[in-house]
Amino acid sequence: MPKQKTTFSCSECTYKTVRWLGCCPECRGWDTFTEITPTTISPSKKSCGRSASLVHLDAVTSKPQKRMLSGISEWDRVVGGGIMPSSLLILTGDPGIGKSTLLLQISDKLSKNYTVFYFSTEESLQQVRLRAQRLRCGNELLFSDQAGLASILATAQQAKPDLVIIDSIQNCYTEGQTFPGSIGQLREAAFHLMRLAKEHNITVIVSGHINKEGNIAGPKALEHMVDGVFYLQGEDRFQTRVLRSVKNRFGTINELGFFEMHESGLQEVPNINEHLLSELSHSPGSALVSVIEGSRPLLLELQALTIQSKLAMPQRVVSGLEHKQVVLIAAILEKYLQVRLSAHDIFFKVSGGFKIKGSSTDLGIALALLSSYFQQPLPEKSIILGEISLTGQIKPINQVNLFIREAEKFGIEQVLVARNQKLEKTSCRANRFQNVYELLSLFPE
Repeated sequence: MPKQKTTFSCSECTYKTVRWLGCCPECRGWDTFTEITPTTISPSKKSCGRSASLVHLDAVTSKPQKRMLSGISEWDRVVGGGIMPSSLLILTGDPGIGKSTLLLQISDKLSKNYTVFYFSTEESLQQVRLRAQRLRCGNELLFSDQAGLASILATAQQAKPDLVIIDSIQNCYTEGQTFPGSIGQLREAAFHLMRLAKEHNITVIVSGHINKEGNIAGPKALEHMVDGVFYLQGEDRFQTRVLRSVKNRFGTINELGFFEMHESGLQEVPNINEHLLSELSHSPGSALVSVIEGSRPLLLELQALTIQSKLAMPQRVVSGLEHKQVVLIAAILEKYLQVRLSAHDIFFKVSGGFKIKGSSTDLGIALALLSSYFQQPLPEKSIILGEISLTGQIKPINQVNLFIREAEKFGIEQVLVARNQKLEKTSCRANRFQNVYELLSLFPE
């Protein structure tokens, strides 16, 4: 049988060519061509031409599925209360961040109650054995260093394990492809692993590489084909690893799990706020706020530094927040309070290296800037929760009582909120503000 040639297709207009082009001659789009490799694992001939059967959903019998709990509570919570059977999940992150370590620990825990196959496509069995010895796990697992996708599928379909781990999907190869990791290979591998999970009731977890932009290496279509996408990221404090859910068909997104990297592997950090507040500084420019990530409130310190600029164009250096949000709050303060922040360099960051979004931190940003501008610290043991409108009015926020209850656990005594913010009964003293003019009362001359 003659070998089929690889083709390239434009993702914008479906124009096809036998070689890669930088610019599509049809739609003039740049860098839109993706490789299409002939499929080498063909469907059964018996299924070709067979019409699809259609049924009413009422006629479909379904049983409640029991989630696969690993006993690692941070992982189980992020994936939605345990792994849903017959799902296809991707764990990705920077090189050396701990993806293989976490997968080995998870599979070791699950192997006590389920049959788990671990395919290491990047490392030899000797390398995996050294890691397992260091982590003191893996005794109940069945390992293989087979990287051929056809062999992995055949083994799983024959033995029918409960869980298949593939580390990583980029190193799986199929016959007829020159090099693993191409766009066509990723799509083909994801498709066949998805069918393996759905048709054979086998849960599949794969690790994936990321590119320099921090996204999964390969097309976005890869993320659409799977049931869950989880990023393992590193923060610059406490050697913390953050497991973040960015897609989950069986749970909430933006859920966070925290781990610390030790010689014996990744260890859970069940109370991350204790770590975040351990070095909280009571100094000018520091403000404590709270944001919700998934189902968990985080207590974070905002740090601002304002200094008279010596440049024609003052600097605006922002880390962890939207740059425009800080610039907007600074403009509101200058408009209504006549503080000349436009003539100051502004340096702003979120402590711990976290990246946060949302308008609930507006009041905290404003007070951090004013605290640095006037060189006076904010009230000690206080948390700031509020939104600021373009007219300078301070607005209430949602879930404020959840934030306050979490803050009370760590000795917070005062909460700075909008005047019409509704609060449940709390031991914290409420300091209320109607507009930005009243904020100046915190900074007596």
